Amino acid sequence: MVKRIVACVVFAGALLSQAGHAQTPALSPPEQGMATQQQKQQQVQPLNNQPVWSEVRTGLPQYTSVQGRETDILIQPQGQTWRALRVPIAFWGGLLFALAVGCLAAFYLYKGTITAHETPGEPIIERFSPLDRYAHWLLAIVWVALAITGLILSLGKSVVLPLIGHTLFSWLADLSKGIHNFSGPILIVAIPFLFVRFVRDNGIGIEDVKRFLNLMGYFKDQEYPSDRFNAGEKLVFWVLLVLLSSVLLFSGLVMLFPNFNQLRSTMQVANVIHMIAAYLAIALACVHIYLGTIGMSGAYRAMRDGYVTASWAKHHHLRWYERVKAGRARQHFVEPGTQHDDVQQPVQRRPA
Repeated sequence: MVKRIVACVVFAGALLSQAGHAQTPALSPPEQGMATQQQKQQQVQPLNNQPVWSEVRTGLPQYTSVQGRETDILIQPQGQTWRALRVPIAFWGGLLFALAVGCLAAFYLYKGTITAHETPGEPIIERFSPLDRYAHWLLAIVWVALAITGLILSLGKSVVLPLIGHTLFSWLADLSKGIHNFSGPILIVAIPFLFVRFVRDNGIGIEDVKRFLNLMGYFKDQEYPSDRFNAGEKLVFWVLLVLLSSVLLFSGLVMLFPNFNQLRSTMQVANVIHMIAAYLAIALACVHIYLGTIGMSGAYRAMRDGYVTASWAKHHHLRWYERVKAGRARQHFVEPGTQHDDVQQPVQRRPA
């Protein structure tokens, strides 16, 4: 009985061995030569697998049982180039961000908050409608969340990790990754929404060029007359919103959804473009946020509540103020009796 069991086991082992040999593909002559070279290499220099890794890094298709794009490439040589590019981009991008913040801080210490010498009881103009403000704050909240989490993910190991330690940074990085990945697609709605609401008043003309040529007047409280949006605001609209934010959106989607079957090289190029665009956009956004908050009195109130005083409009946007006063603008003076926080009630409505 024991002899029969042993015979069955031996027979089954022989069948499995034959099946395994049948599934293993025959080596081609070049592959046989490479295998022989590897065997000789192990005899001359034991544990030296240089021939193996040289073959892997050639990028030539190898055998794999998993079907798909690039599944037969174990190591992608271009990945080393991508990894090498990330370091200088992060360094110079972080330096640009620090330079922007430092320059704005120095400018604030020198100039302080720009005021328009408003007087109580003067007329009020509705500068931004509710839909204008909804579009702005939707994009602003999402954009700031993406900027902060993006800086943590790209610069955190160099800047934040030494300060808070591995445990806390691990938690912070994981949270940042989740916020970044889940809030990014909201830009699909937020960017077109804001574009539609503000594109009408952001056309570029000769007056915008003249404002840039007379930029020194801005530092002397003698601003060049502008329409509803000045040349700097239009620059933010077209460069930050239309160009850079769109680039960030599309490059981010390429990395966020690898199931669209894109190549690794495509995702690596998208990552490099995403990093460069992000640092440029964040530096420009710092200027916009500064002027919209502590840099200019009344600017934050305008976007928060929608209203500005006549003195503010006349000082910062003279041409727009004159169009509102003449009744040629979509915006208008607020009717008497309208109550609003932080803005004095107008005495009377200006004639058209």
